[in-house]
Amino acid sequence: MTGMKYRVILTMMLCALVLSSHARAQSADDDRYSIMRPEPWLPPKYHSPRGTPERQVAPPRIHVPQRQVTTPPPMLVPQTGQVLPNMPVINGAGPGGRETSQDRAVRCANQAGVYGANAGNPSSYVNSCINQ
Repeated sequence: MTGMKYRVILTMMLCALVLSSHARAQSADDDRYSIMRPEPWLPPKYHSPRGTPERQVAPPRIHVPQRQVTTPPPMLVPQTGQVLPNMPVINGAGPGGRETSQDRAVRCANQAGVYGANAGNPSSYVNSCINQ
């Protein structure tokens, strides 16, 4: 029984010693190791000079009118004899939003895919649409 008392007392003393050393290590904290201190290699924070506004002022927005969507005239497909409507021209990449030749080629290829068998031979349909 006495051996058990000594073990309990020894364990309590050991715990007290560990806790006291841990508390001492935290209280001996030095400013050199503080995580709240700014890093020495970072530039200092910007402080606005006296009398200037603290916030940025955005420039006014410029309203650019959008070009009206136009639809080219319908196309006659010679192989099938059908008249197929053209899809509307969306603002192109050209100056002033005009449709460029690449925009027209993409639109005509899309139409050939949409109309499918009604367009006849797809490559001739695209060529005639581009040259319209």
